[in-house]
Amino acid sequence: MVTLIVKDVAFGYASAPVLAGVSLEVGTKEIVAVLGPNGAGKSTLLKCIDRILHPQHGSILLDGEEISQMSRLELAKKIGYIPQSLAHAFSITVFDAVLMGRRPHISWRTSEEDTEKVLDTLKMLHIEDLAMRDINELSGGQMQQVFIARALVQEPDVLLLDEPTSNLDIRHQLEVMHTIKSIVRKHEISAIMAIHDLNLAARYADKIVLMNGGGILSVGNPATVITPENIRLVFKVDADVYEKEGKLHVVPLRAIVRATQG
Repeated sequence: MVTLIVKDVAFGYASAPVLAGVSLEVGTKEIVAVLGPNGAGKSTLLKCIDRILHPQHGSILLDGEEISQMSRLELAKKIGYIPQSLAHAFSITVFDAVLMGRRPHISWRTSEEDTEKVLDTLKMLHIEDLAMRDINELSGGQMQQVFIARALVQEPDVLLLDEPTSNLDIRHQLEVMHTIKSIVRKHEISAIMAIHDLNLAARYADKIVLMNGGGILSVGNPATVITPENIRLVFKVDADVYEKEGKLHVVPLRAIVRATQG
């Protein structure tokens, strides 16, 4: 079942275009990894879907409804967005930080249901012991889990994640990606993540979207999209791609260095 449809979306700033004619379909219980070099438009695409940015052309439909016609409150109930930068400017407990995700559902004051939803989500992510900790005292991995929890208590249909594994060590990268996959399957939602790590994308994503120059070069399952030819074309790197135990593995070999004119 298709949850999200992006149709011919274009976005740019006065200085330069960023997205050009991007189209994409995302289904229920599907994890979509958006790959591409810096400046390819990955983060911009997520921000357009969450209406942080407004496309200059095209449309985005969620369950058949144009997101441009939804109120901010309606959209917040359907889409949970986890930005790349997770720094918190003020002191707040983990519990209260996660509770902020319930704002779209709180009519007047926090209810027992809201409190239970927060506690259940913290337990599901195995971070209930952090509930009374100041969020600014957490490690990068713990902070990432807290922001995932905050997005989850919104009870969204679509989870948007901008570089969810950036600045994490390898163990926490795997933990975060495993958490995302478990959540998508258990709650029957969709996840779209902008990510740089080709191996993590190949291991956990159902669909790969490979962007280059503001457009989509290729869309499909990992084996179809993550190929030596595409890696060379988009990332300017020679790489070996092989399968082991049913998963793709990418081994970068060398950067392609352009000859200089002397």
